[in-house]
Amino acid sequence: MTKQTVLGRVTQLAKANINALLDGAEDPEKMLDQLIRDYSNNIAEAEQAVAATIGNLRMMEQDHKEDVEAADEWGGKALAASKKADELRTAGSAAEADKFDNLAKVALGRQLSSEKEAKDSEPTIAAQNEVVGKLKSGLDQMKTRLAELQSKRDQLVARSKTAQAQNQMMDAAKNIDVLDPTSELSRFEEKVRREEAKALGKQELADSSLDAQFEQLDGLGDTAEIEARLAALKTSA
Repeated sequence: MTKQTVLGRVTQLAKANINALLDGAEDPEKMLDQLIRDYSNNIAEAEQAVAATIGNLRMMEQDHKEDVEAADEWGGKALAASKKADELRTAGSAAEADKFDNLAKVALGRQLSSEKEAKDSEPTIAAQNEVVGKLKSGLDQMKTRLAELQSKRDQLVARSKTAQAQNQMMDAAKNIDVLDPTSELSRFEEKVRREEAKALGKQELADSSLDAQFEQLDGLGDTAEIEARLAALKTSA
């Protein structure tokens, strides 16, 4: 994965419009759960890519450090060879002095080569440092967005459950209103009243029959009294 691709992907994910995605979702809760999974996976992939980019940068920095150290080392060797050549030349050993001057030249050549390699890598290292900075910033934004997404998911799920409970309550209340149980109660009350009236009628009939029987008994008593008095009159005569 190239650094441009990594940077582009991290930037795109960091700028993802979560609200727009949720607005078009048929089931926000499922959409949020899937989005969190996808976003978490993307962050993990981006982290691996960024880690690889940082690793490459650290290798370039190490190579640059080694080139700088090598340039210093070859510079020291060139100086030492040059001093030795001067000593030998002063002592009258021109051939030996030329030999050490040649060694100094070789060392200087190596020094120049190391310096050039170090200098050539500096713009690339600077550019990579800038890229790594942007990648780290992008990852931080992604993690912030993920935290926002998780928080929003919990809020929306809670609101959704509350709304469902309210809808169920309203539907139940609506059904109660439609059925109007008080009308059923009124019909039952009317039936009870009819039963009570029927019982009163039977009671009244029963009471009337009993009074007639007692009146009949009273009439029989009067007749017997009359007969007894009549018999008494005849006896006295």
